Amino acid sequence: MKALTWQGKRSLAVEEVPDPVIEQPTDAIIKITSTAICGSDLHLYEVFGPFLDAGDILGHEPMGVVVEVGSGVTELSVGDRVVIPFTISCGTCFMCRNGLQSQCETTQVREYGSGASLFGYTKLYGQVPGGQAEYLRVPLADYNHIRVGSELPDDRYLFLSDILPTAWQGVEYANVPEGGTLAVMGLGPVGQFAARVGVHRGYRVLAVEPQAERRAMAERHGVTTYDLTDTVVDELRDLTDGRGPDGVVDAVGLEAHGNPGVKLAQDAIGLLPDAIAQKFMDKAGIDRLASLHASIDLVRRGGTVSLSGVYAGEADILPMKTMFDKQISLRMGQCNVKRWTDELLPLVEDPTDPFGVMDLVTHHAPLADAPQLYETFQKKEDGCIKVVLQP
Repeated sequence: MKALTWQGKRSLAVEEVPDPVIEQPTDAIIKITSTAICGSDLHLYEVFGPFLDAGDILGHEPMGVVVEVGSGVTELSVGDRVVIPFTISCGTCFMCRNGLQSQCETTQVREYGSGASLFGYTKLYGQVPGGQAEYLRVPLADYNHIRVGSELPDDRYLFLSDILPTAWQGVEYANVPEGGTLAVMGLGPVGQFAARVGVHRGYRVLAVEPQAERRAMAERHGVTTYDLTDTVVDELRDLTDGRGPDGVVDAVGLEAHGNPGVKLAQDAIGLLPDAIAQKFMDKAGIDRLASLHASIDLVRRGGTVSLSGVYAGEADILPMKTMFDKQISLRMGQCNVKRWTDELLPLVEDPTDPFGVMDLVTHHAPLADAPQLYETFQKKEDGCIKVVLQP
């Protein structure tokens, strides 16, 4: 089959690789019909090279049709149309039973002290072949699927794999009171959905984003947007009686604008031999924290900052005095996709499309175009907000 493979920093290739096969009785194989490029994939493209090997298959936002099931699979049949959550979980362990599927005790990557295995996402999360390919092996398939209907287009369902439940969880964690104000930092795909979820819940939603086309998209869905300027935090605070919003979702993460010194450090680590770079990142890695610091500055006293953007530094410096003095709550974590499926599936099937899932994708393309589209997405060129590939 053809698959998108990592070859090195900012170097990807579509290659012929062996087709996946049933390895355990609980596996299934799906033929992928749509697979998206996620903002967190860009961290693999740029930062996480020490934890990747040449030839690793990327991608964790797929859906498709079941073509084969293992002898132990009872909940799926050949021909079923399914979305595959990016977290690989069992559904029966202590963590899964408590709605923390991203911490699944069956698939935790204990070698690296990490949570549940993820599709297409480095040695830190199991080095499981990903979904930017023609076919995908799905472990523990009875639980790791979302069965969907056959009538609506893929774009209606695809984002149940990651970014829609990630945004939903981010807003849930932000703990905004009824009729309160939510701020969203960054209007990439997760930020777009977080802002729309806030509007759907009846919040006043204020969003900060430097790209004009991303602000325009959010404004179509009732979001009030602001450019990223030196005064935007003060401006948003003034709009909320001088207090700041009740909750802030940071949908940017470790590669935020600003922090040029940290960017140089991240680049320097990437030049080290993998074994040394892995140890450095594991114990002394640092993130570009401009968005997180702005969120902490912005949120009202007693409010909540919710992190949906990926952070990975073990030596990050946080403004603990400010956080303590303001009595801020901080919530974060990989999305527990299956925890939110029952709430979200009826909403994506709603004819009114309350989250505007059909107004997110800016680029549909064949798998062969993936390497160039990673670059386009990273550089925010050609109005690129969300890419969906059809293998």
